[in-house]
Amino acid sequence: MKQKPSANGKHYWRSLDERANTPQFRKWVEQEFPQSANEMDNAWSRRSFLTLMAASMAMAGLAGCRRPVEKIVPYSKDTESVTPGLPNFFATTMPRGNSAYGAIVQSHEGRPTKIEGNELHPSTRGKSSLEMQAAILDLYDPDRSQHPLHDNQPATWDDFIAAWSELSTDLIGDGGARLAVLSEPYSSPTMARLKKQFQARFPQATWVGWEPVSDENIYAGFELAGGSRYQPVYNYDQAQVILSLDADFLLTESDSVTAAAGFAAGRHLDTEQDSMNRLYVVESLFSVTGASADHRLALKPDLIPVFATAVAAALRDNGVPVDGQITMDSTELPAACRAWVAPLAADLAQAGPRSLVVAGRRQPQAVHALAMYLNDLLGSVGNTVSYLEPNDAVQSSSDGLKTLIDRMKGGSVSTLVMLGGNPVYNAPVDLAFGEALKKVATSIHLSSHRDETSRETTWHIPRAHFLESFGDTRAADGTVGMVQPLIEPLFGGKPDIEFVSALNSEKNNKGYDLVRQTWQQEWGGGFDDQWSQALHDGIVADTGYAIADPQVAPGLIAEALAASGKGSGSDELQFVFHADNTLNDGTGANNGWLQELPDPITKLSWDNVATVSPATARRLGVKNEDMVDLTHAGRSMSMPIWIVPGQADDVVGLALGYGRTESGRVGNGVGFNTYTLRTMSALHYGHDVSLTATGREYELANTQDHGSMEGRPIVREADLEKYRILPSFAKAAVEHPPLKSLWKEHEYDKGHQWGMTIDLTKCTGCNVCTIACQSENNIPIVGKAETRMGREMHWIRLDRYFVGDVDDPQIVHQPVACHHCENAPCEQVCPVAATVHDSEGLNAMVYNRCVGTRYCANNCPYKVRRFNFFHLTENMPEVTKMAQNPDVTVRSRGVMEKCSYCAQRITAAKRTAKLEGRQVQDGEVSPACQQACPSGAIVFGDINDPKSEVSRVKLNKRSYDLLAELNVKPRTSYLAKVRNPNPEMPS
Repeated sequence: MKQKPSANGKHYWRSLDERANTPQFRKWVEQEFPQSANEMDNAWSRRSFLTLMAASMAMAGLAGCRRPVEKIVPYSKDTESVTPGLPNFFATTMPRGNSAYGAIVQSHEGRPTKIEGNELHPSTRGKSSLEMQAAILDLYDPDRSQHPLHDNQPATWDDFIAAWSELSTDLIGDGGARLAVLSEPYSSPTMARLKKQFQARFPQATWVGWEPVSDENIYAGFELAGGSRYQPVYNYDQAQVILSLDADFLLTESDSVTAAAGFAAGRHLDTEQDSMNRLYVVESLFSVTGASADHRLALKPDLIPVFATAVAAALRDNGVPVDGQITMDSTELPAACRAWVAPLAADLAQAGPRSLVVAGRRQPQAVHALAMYLNDLLGSVGNTVSYLEPNDAVQSSSDGLKTLIDRMKGGSVSTLVMLGGNPVYNAPVDLAFGEALKKVATSIHLSSHRDETSRETTWHIPRAHFLESFGDTRAADGTVGMVQPLIEPLFGGKPDIEFVSALNSEKNNKGYDLVRQTWQQEWGGGFDDQWSQALHDGIVADTGYAIADPQVAPGLIAEALAASGKGSGSDELQFVFHADNTLNDGTGANNGWLQELPDPITKLSWDNVATVSPATARRLGVKNEDMVDLTHAGRSMSMPIWIVPGQADDVVGLALGYGRTESGRVGNGVGFNTYTLRTMSALHYGHDVSLTATGREYELANTQDHGSMEGRPIVREADLEKYRILPSFAKAAVEHPPLKSLWKEHEYDKGHQWGMTIDLTKCTGCNVCTIACQSENNIPIVGKAETRMGREMHWIRLDRYFVGDVDDPQIVHQPVACHHCENAPCEQVCPVAATVHDSEGLNAMVYNRCVGTRYCANNCPYKVRRFNFFHLTENMPEVTKMAQNPDVTVRSRGVMEKCSYCAQRITAAKRTAKLEGRQVQDGEVSPACQQACPSGAIVFGDINDPKSEVSRVKLNKRSYDLLAELNVKPRTSYLAKVRNPNPEMPS
């Protein structure tokens, strides 16, 4: 297969093998489809089946769910009761460290089945994240703890209360001086109230916050620059020029949902006259944010502070009054980096109040302080960024953790209470938390699973899922969100606030009452009406943090930059730890949806790897899937190599969150534990690392070449200048003669006709659409072995294309699902009419007709049909079925499946409209992918309605049909990608 250039003369490639046209790639493409459906040589054992089923297995003895005891206000106004067959919707909030995600949860007969964003909540605005979509599977995880444990033996809650009553009496004697609490960060007003009560009872006790991936450096930097640990709120929709210093704000940083929405709003192009924002990204690893950049610079991590300081100095040359103390020696920057500085600084200065400088959580506090200073001088504060004063939040502190562990080792902590977290697994390895824990007489761990930490504690208490809990939280801007249960705790877990209330020896410690007490004290009169409204809306209006006016001290920033040191030598190897793009810090390790979701950059699933650049791989003599030994500070580990074009040279990327031993049947033994190299001095990146090939290889599940469309001009993109000169560049990319059908075509000019558009300029590649589709449509997981064979079942394939030089490419993401072709090739070859077209233009599957010939998949030019090679749901117990959408058929072995445009949602909207005596309104039908997409890249609706949003978008001059030359007439079309490069930047 010869690679073909696109219309803009660039070559797009999905892997290095494709770019080099290696024999391995040719063999895969020529095979084209997954291997045959023959059974494995050895029948599946029950153990292997459970492993492949991931979190879809559960305890067979569980009887089912119960309605919540307390009354909660449904979000829908139509009914206060349960109507069999019709879902109810409830507003709640998903706690997320020092922030939270507002959610609307769909409930069928008392069981939650789907999570969407709450339009009223400032952290979601109706959209959602990977964690939100996957939380349904976490709720029904069969490996969640079933009951309390005392010395790893079954116990009861009453046993624990009796033991704590005796223990607390002894601790009160010295004011709790021997008592310590280690909690995850939180922002709950009720938890803050209970903490004050706890500290009043135990005034000498220690309370420390900790999580392995946190915003600690951000808060510390703001404290350094402005005197307080401010909470930033970025208004990306107001920014014209954005400089990201190692900040993956579109995916892994805090509040990525609103960041993606705001960033996409700044790139909305209706016509060629519209303007768009410009994004500069400086980073070490290739991130989702870097993939959306107009200009991206790959730089070693310790050179990013030097680069930021050089930009500050260049801003001074552009009239921005940067203090002369802000300086570093920039001669160590590569020449290509220095060439960036002047035009970048000029662009920021010209944008002024509409500029934004944002630094990522991996950067040292000096860089965050500098970013705050530059935003202040540019006039961005109050426009593109605001700094708020958080109330009573517990933030993560690595220094606090170190002090606590030192006390544990010294014997001054006799009782340790841990609220969530898993420090035995993820605390800095040089602190030896596990060894320190053994010196604590009584340790208590509240945790959803009997994890690595719980195994080592005196008491383990099951923790309730947030969908089983009452509580409250605060968003990043301080807006209070209400947490209310959709179901009774399935396994008897305790919400955090009920557990802390028990530590305070409160008799009435039901979560419902605890939250009411907090807000009764706050509201006073008129409480009942405000309470009902808060539960209904999911938020408490007008509760945001106060806006601060920080006074920045440049002298302190200069001192911190000077203390940060110089960059390393040009050939010295460095390593960078990063939150995994799907599992985050490892909390999602036992979630099969997240494990099987391909990483948006590497396209790997079911593993983590040591990523290196092509040049570094050549220098070290390693290739993909080679096992290497990594050694740092006398500690070693082995893991496989994966080459990522565009990563900074001499940098090794290490994803956190894998190598679990006590996460559950899904996460145990998956990937490699990189926390074993993470120390206090190298929490984010470090030097003095060696990488040595072992001569062994390791098989990885890599999906990047699956579904290849063989070098055709699939992706269409141009820069803003070209778009303004030739707005219809996307359609001009492919020339073909007038298209004629081989048969008489059906006329689709009556009734509803459904269609979709996807804007590649807005799509960030975050994968939320894929998980939302999986949750909505009961899509099973298949496991690593089947994924390697190309048998993954995702209805939406997120293709990732590199373009440009192999050492400095750009990335384009393109979601591809069934296009619902009007001249569908699949329909013509099915011998049993199992795939048919309906009157509204949907390409439908009749599952009970399908005999599994797979002719349809062979004839699909988009490679988007999925075949059930095994009956993946055959032995699923009742508790697992609780996660399934009852409106979608669960498919069996031998059946083909694919995107349905969420036909069940279309049917529901039509039924509602009929009962109300009206037509379906534009926007009333929203497929799961569109509803979840944080950037608003997907638009769906009736293309027969000229006033509909989808009809309007399809008239955009950037609109094009994928493989239009085949005359299949797809109902899904794309808007070509547009970037906004600075013409003054070096080429």
